[in-house]
Amino acid sequence: MSQAMSQKYETLLFEKRDRVGVVTINRPEKRNALNIKTREEGAALLEELRNDDSVGVVVITGAGDKAFIAGADIAEFAGRTAMMQRDVMTARSLFTAIDTFPKPVIAMINGYCLGGGCELALACDLRIASETASFGQPEINLGIIPGGGGTQRLTRLVGEGKAMEMILTGEIIDARTAFDIGLVNHVLPAGELVAKTMEIANRIADKSPIALRLAKEAVKLASRSTLDEGLRREVELFSLCFSTEDKDEGVGAFLEKRKPTWKGR
Repeated sequence: MSQAMSQKYETLLFEKRDRVGVVTINRPEKRNALNIKTREEGAALLEELRNDDSVGVVVITGAGDKAFIAGADIAEFAGRTAMMQRDVMTARSLFTAIDTFPKPVIAMINGYCLGGGCELALACDLRIASETASFGQPEINLGIIPGGGGTQRLTRLVGEGKAMEMILTGEIIDARTAFDIGLVNHVLPAGELVAKTMEIANRIADKSPIALRLAKEAVKLASRSTLDEGLRREVELFSLCFSTEDKDEGVGAFLEKRKPTWKGR
C-alpha cells in the first residue's frame, strides 16, 4: 500500500510503520520548499489517510538532513497579482487539511522550519525537533506577511508578544529557544529524532481511535472558543465516549487488568 501511494505522488514519499503513516516532503534540492504541487499532493494524500483505518497517527517530515520545510517556493511568487495569490491561498489548503485531520499529526522537524514550513508545523498537533532545527516566519523580509496561518496559530501557541517579535523582525530562532517559548514539544539530538518521534507516535496510535479523535477536537476548541463554550462541548464529547464499544472495552480491560483491544467504534 505505501509503495503504491508513493508512486502516485511526485513530491511526497509515504511509508507505513505499523499504525503510523510517515509522509516525507521530497524536494531536498529545494530544501523541501512548498510549491503548488506539494500542497495539492499533501492535501490529497491526507484525504486518503483520513479513511484508512490501518493508520492511526501521521508523522510529517522533510527529506534529507538540512530542512524540514524551508518555506514556500518563492520562485512561484514572481509575477503573481493579488487576485492570483488569493486564488492560490483559497484553493484546497494543505494547512487546513492538516489542522482539520481527525487523527493526530506530528511534525518531525529535522532542519530549517521557516515560513510556510513553520506554518505547516503549527498546523500539526505535536512538534518534535532536532537540535539542528531552526524556526521562523521571515516573510517580512520579502515585503509580505505570513499567509498560511502563521499570524493566527503562532500567536495562539506562543502568545502575542513572542509571535509579534518573530513576525515583525523575521528573526530565526534555534530549537532550544523554540522549546523555551512553547513552539515545540521536544528537542533531541539529530540521531535520536526519528526513534523518539516514532516512540511517541506509536504510544498515541495504541490508544482508542475514537477517543483520540474526540480528545483532539476538544483540545483544539480550547483556543478557538470561550471557556464556557469549550466546557459545554467537552461534556458532550465526554458523554459521547459512553456510546462507544471502545469505552466498554477500555473499562473492561482496566477492571480485568489486561491490555485493551480497540475496535475503533
